[in-house]
Amino acid sequence: MASTPDARLLGRICRAFQKHRLEAVLVGNAGAALQGAPVTTVDVDFLVRETPLNIKKIKAVAKELGAACSQPFLPASDIIRLSGPDLDIDFMFTMGGKTLEQIRSRSRRIEVESNISVMVASLSSIIDSKKKANRPKDRAALPILEATLKTIEAMESEQGRVDPPGKAC
Repeated sequence: MASTPDARLLGRICRAFQKHRLEAVLVGNAGAALQGAPVTTVDVDFLVRETPLNIKKIKAVAKELGAACSQPFLPASDIIRLSGPDLDIDFMFTMGGKTLEQIRSRSRRIEVESNISVMVASLSSIIDSKKKANRPKDRAALPILEATLKTIEAMESEQGRVDPPGKAC
């Protein structure tokens, strides 16, 4: 992947996850964009296990990244948000009713910087979660994501898929 500001930021986030041993899967439009979908987003969403230890790790990552840690939308949502001058990260404990283990089993590793990669939810998992969320912004993205998925599946059936090497966060 080219070293764009977004790639450098994602690399910085992944290095913090590695340092604090936080296992996470990139989801949402950022995950879709890394797989070639022509979508944008203002934040980065990760799926993690909901454990007291992971909450501590998220707080350590926040400190590492110079970000504030909060839980917006309580009690309606259990999202943990890290906000800083150059980042907004949301941590979720389920995605479309599925756990980290269920999403991770269909995920792939994508390199964001030299020797730094991130586990990314499959595009089909991201599509499923957006269908279940059924928010206007998710419905608007679905045709783009579904077209991207069809293109990827066609290319993979011709070439086969090879994941790049690197450390996953």
